[in-house]
Amino acid sequence: MTETADHPDAYPPSAEFAAAANVDAGIYERAAQDREAFWAEQADCLHWHERWNQVLDWTDAPVAKWFVGGRLNVAYNCVDRHVLEGRGDKVALHWEGEPGDSRTITYSDLLAEVSRAANYLTELGLTAGDRVAIYMPMIPETIVAMLACARLGLPHSLVFAGFSPTALRQRIDDAEARLVITVDGQWRRGTPAPLKEAVDEALLAKGDVPSSVEHVLVVRRVGTEVEWTEGRDLWWHETVAQADPVHEAQAFDAEHPLFILYTSGTTGKPKGILHTSGGYLTQTSYTHRVVFDHKPETDVYWCTADVGWVTGHSYIVYGPLANGATQVLYEGTPNFPDEHRHWQTIEKYGVTIYYTAPTLVRTFMKWGRQIPDAHDLSSIRVLGSVGEPINPEAWRWYRDVIGSGTAPIVDTWWQTETGAIMISPLPGITATKPGAAMTPVPGVSAAVVDEEGKTVRRGETEANGYLVLDQPWPSMLRGIWGDMERYRATYWDRFADQGWYFAGDGAKLDVNGDLWVLGRVDDVMNVSGHRISTAEVESALVGHSGVAEAAVVGASDETTGQGIVAFVILTAEATDTGATMVDELKAEVAREISPIARPREIHVVPELPKTRSGKIMRRLLRDVAEGRELGDTSTLVDPQVFESIRAGRTD
Repeated sequence: MTETADHPDAYPPSAEFAAAANVDAGIYERAAQDREAFWAEQADCLHWHERWNQVLDWTDAPVAKWFVGGRLNVAYNCVDRHVLEGRGDKVALHWEGEPGDSRTITYSDLLAEVSRAANYLTELGLTAGDRVAIYMPMIPETIVAMLACARLGLPHSLVFAGFSPTALRQRIDDAEARLVITVDGQWRRGTPAPLKEAVDEALLAKGDVPSSVEHVLVVRRVGTEVEWTEGRDLWWHETVAQADPVHEAQAFDAEHPLFILYTSGTTGKPKGILHTSGGYLTQTSYTHRVVFDHKPETDVYWCTADVGWVTGHSYIVYGPLANGATQVLYEGTPNFPDEHRHWQTIEKYGVTIYYTAPTLVRTFMKWGRQIPDAHDLSSIRVLGSVGEPINPEAWRWYRDVIGSGTAPIVDTWWQTETGAIMISPLPGITATKPGAAMTPVPGVSAAVVDEEGKTVRRGETEANGYLVLDQPWPSMLRGIWGDMERYRATYWDRFADQGWYFAGDGAKLDVNGDLWVLGRVDDVMNVSGHRISTAEVESALVGHSGVAEAAVVGASDETTGQGIVAFVILTAEATDTGATMVDELKAEVAREISPIARPREIHVVPELPKTRSGKIMRRLLRDVAEGRELGDTSTLVDPQVFESIRAGRTD
């Protein structure tokens, strides 16, 4: 990339932002000098009923124990202590329902609701260690349910409300959940979609094989009639809402299980990622504070993720609430009733920190800048990106259009397994580069290595390698629920001799030593012996003014091993949608990357197949490119999208 006046290579923070930032550049040196002392300092920001006697025990690697001997209550840290310290009237949640209803919930309100739920769950006979499945949309009761479970030491398993009854049953059975908490239905684009019905179907999915579930607790959200099983089903408003609003939180060991979160989108049995309490809360609260430069007195924070994914766990519930944040919780889709909804919400609540996914940024680009330009977004001071590498074109659009050309962007790399942000710029310190993850956050250690585990050289094309985490971190997963052998095989066997965690992502270092994540290793194509990242090709395609979004896969090719196949959505302004445009795009990729990266095929399509979390299902596009029958499409927002792809594609 060539530096120009319009497109500099790096974007340093303004002097004003840097002067007021929560941390300065010295934090990196302090963390490097003594990692354990550094993490102890971060843990001291929490309330511990009993302080730990050892920061880290790594003797049973790859299972870590952090803050050994310490005892705390996660919900107490997220709610009670703010009330006890005199901040009970502070707004915790500005909830915005899709139909236009809204609620403002203070920390005192939240404490009363969580206490009621904890008291009723205790009345149901649940005791610490019992598992609870939560199958709910983006409503306040979902957060109340999570915190009530945390308060009682009940590991929760959130199942994304878009998953099928079969997927729900699979997760219920694996965790052996005693209780399911759900809703009658959820609002999706103005229409109530049933959820209780899906729970009923899930619990009957195996015929005569009973589930572990004893009760189903149901929140009334949309008001539709639901089937009722007497003795099993319970209304939230008749039980939880009537319970005592006072409950005393008890302390649990720092390593007490907090939640199980199942990874999705893979075949076979889902992996139940296990996270525990003290280390997880330490790193989520720390990273929320420093990565977003969060100032609880003045910021209004909005993470647009669904609470059913790890981003929602860590950066809607536990991290922000531990820091006493005021945040927006939005129930619906970004284009209901129209494409102005997000920007109206930012205006309404004065959002200052906005954290979303590259997929959504590119969708906003496709809709056109005239929509956000119609709104006052001047309250925004920090922008965040999560989910996949963001291409430079989208990065610049995000900064210029949504951030008024001044707001720093923190492009965060982390995983369900890592629990919290691992690699990210710090907005008051880092001169960010569009599309680069930059460097591990202070206290975290990562490396880019080759097949043999040797550190790659920076700034050369052959320096592409594998991203590994070479030191334990507080929020790391403690295993796969019920399958520790799979845990070791999946994450640790690849570099077992070195004792490193293999993230499954490719990465490279540029000439300055800054880190660029290239996407999943299985998204790195091998074309005539050359390793080419799908993210790089996608970025080159979206760099063309006529392309709104692109997805690239490697398809089998008898000559080259793999051929590059691209699927692109054009902008409304694109004048040519046929062969001339395809030729232009192929030339663009060859020019931007290399002739070897020139796509074999480019298909102009009206939509891309996406999960409800916004992830492009490249596995299914690979099926299309190779002419196979499609795999499982149940997690897609619109399983019919492939009909429009077949009808609209142009070679």
